[in-house]
Amino acid sequence: MSNESGLTHFDAEGKAVMVDVSAKPSTTRVAVARGRVVMAPATLETIRQGGIGKGDVLGVARLAGIMGAKRTAELIPLCHPLPLSSVKVELVPVAPDAVEIEATAKTTGQTGVEMEALTAVSVAALTVYDMCKAIDRGMRVEDVRLVRKEGGKSGLWEAP
Repeated sequence: MSNESGLTHFDAEGKAVMVDVSAKPSTTRVAVARGRVVMAPATLETIRQGGIGKGDVLGVARLAGIMGAKRTAELIPLCHPLPLSSVKVELVPVAPDAVEIEATAKTTGQTGVEMEALTAVSVAALTVYDMCKAIDRGMRVEDVRLVRKEGGKSGLWEAP
């Protein structure tokens, strides 16, 4: 039930608990996550032309991703509430059939912001789906993953 850092989500009786990070030093921590929404080429073109009846898909999804990152601790059990110093979400249409999403979350604290970056990407992707589902129910959210994290005891990590 323990891991090499000694931090665990289980108490001595095996019950799930929030990890106690009080002994860890505060450091600047940054995480970058990516994902994409794959859709019919006609759906991507409709997004580009601003033809979705619900409004600016990419703008709304960007805002939703930022808001999602800020509420991560409410969505993910046992996740620490963090004071985020910065959240950036970028959505880029990629021909012929996808919107690429990248989120960067930053804090100075005792635990990392990987979950916040991943949540931002997920919420942004689901917002794209929600806003476009009337014309394309076959869209797919794919490849949501952490690609970079820095700070804390483990330092820099980058996906291969």
